[in-house]
Amino acid sequence: MSEEVTYELTTDEVRHIAALTRLGLSDDEVEMMRGQLSSILRVFESLQQVDTEGVEPTGHTTEVRTVLRDDSAAESLQREGILENAPDSEAGYVKVRPIFG
Repeated sequence: MSEEVTYELTTDEVRHIAALTRLGLSDDEVEMMRGQLSSILRVFESLQQVDTEGVEPTGHTTEVRTVLRDDSAAESLQREGILENAPDSEAGYVKVRPIFG
């Protein structure tokens, strides 16, 4: 197993990341992000310690299945039935409130 290294971002590295992402950060925000980003990096470092020898790569940890029904052709709804259920209709169309005055 490799030697454990804990990596802490510097304020200059955080400022560089902020510049790349076009974020303007105050000194307090840089320090806060330095701690948060360093914490995230430590989580990824801990994953490097996991023995994955013999583990097959996968894109999903569970069986992939759809919960949607099959897409099949069906008879369209009839206009008369739709208009009967609409709160208001006019000239064969569903009438709605205008959104622009």
